[in-house]
Amino acid sequence: MISPVTSAAHTQAAAPSTAVRSKPAQPKPPPTPSSTDTVNLSSAKAIVQESLETSAQTTKEAASGDIQARNLLAKQAAAKAHTK
Repeated sequence: MISPVTSAAHTQAAAPSTAVRSKPAQPKPPPTPSSTDTVNLSSAKAIVQESLETSAQTTKEAASGDIQARNLLAKQAAAKAHTK
């Protein structure tokens, strides 16, 4: 059963805030480049080199732990199995 509210609690207004505002944080300066940072802009050269690689080289690299070579061999094996 629902009953009507007969009295409501009165609330008191909050006192104005007296917090001290601090200065806005200064923006951090951009990091300075380190002398050991290097950027390789010639990824096209690496792509061409990978595409000209023989399957023997790819197999050798995969055996030595090259993940890209392993993935390539897996794709080739899947394509070969799919065409049979």
